[in-house]
Amino acid sequence: MILVTGGTGFLGEHVVAHLRAAQQPVRVLARSRSPVLDDLGAEVIRGDVTSGPELAAACDGVKAVLHLAGVVSRDPDDSQRMMRTHVDGTRRVIEAMAAAKVPRMVLASTSGTIAVSKRDEVLDETAGSTEELVGGWPYYVSKIYQERLAFELGATHGIEVVSVNPSILLGPGDRRLSSTGDVKRFLQGRLLSFSATVPRGGINFVDARDAAAATVAAIERGRPGERYLLGGPNWTMKEFFGRLSRVGNVRGPWMKIPSRLDKLARAGASAIEHVYRARGKEPPIDRISVEMSEHFWWFDSAKAEAELGFTARDPQLTLHDTVSYLRRDLETDL
Repeated sequence: MILVTGGTGFLGEHVVAHLRAAQQPVRVLARSRSPVLDDLGAEVIRGDVTSGPELAAACDGVKAVLHLAGVVSRDPDDSQRMMRTHVDGTRRVIEAMAAAKVPRMVLASTSGTIAVSKRDEVLDETAGSTEELVGGWPYYVSKIYQERLAFELGATHGIEVVSVNPSILLGPGDRRLSSTGDVKRFLQGRLLSFSATVPRGGINFVDARDAAAATVAAIERGRPGERYLLGGPNWTMKEFFGRLSRVGNVRGPWMKIPSRLDKLARAGASAIEHVYRARGKEPPIDRISVEMSEHFWWFDSAKAEAELGFTARDPQLTLHDTVSYLRRDLETDL
């Protein structure tokens, strides 16, 4: 039996699908039910990693935990919630595993804990921590602390911890728009700052189905204490939005702004964000998104390819499937 926390999320549902396709019994700890998991025949325990007695019951009799539970947000007001889920929740999961004598955890982290740069360079797992660079982005700070805690506390309790670090997840099945929300807004012309201007950074993305396969492979093949970057193409933002605009048949950004105007762009995004959040609405753009788009998120997945058998599919197919899913299954008016 494998326990999956966060099994109702984008990555989680694909992970459960991979496990069930291999006839692996799966238990999911989640705060809500999922029609996808019901169809897959997974055992679902309603509960939360941050509180309640359900976590202990969920760990009983399992051979490994795939810890995928998390909160994805660029809203600074969500900082405490992300720290509580990623850090406090991970501490509770490892302590429950220790009590139930579960020997192994695969932690779903992010490439942003390793591979972010102000320069157009391709990094790997030896790059070290990005803590100083991402200090103003609460999501990535919380994931850095989560990784450290998992490795340190796991070692204390004799639990093998492996971390998988995917880049931006795209592909079909993101029911909550946790990763593909920006794609939807772009196709709808709602990313105001990106409607005409081209961000000067670089992006990496990976198909959620490929990331899920590598996450499952890490149960048996991942080396304890190691991190594995999972990614696809290293594209400039110009190339990414150009390809996305062609796949989606919408007009993409076309004007490149000088780097000396970066501060002005961030200030404008901050002002827009403040106005929208003050009115209780989701802003079309925000300061953190603009800052992130000015950085390069490029890396090499050779380690995961060699040790986990990771393979990234044609990125054009991922973009096509992402757009098709958003239009068909979410019935958006794109």
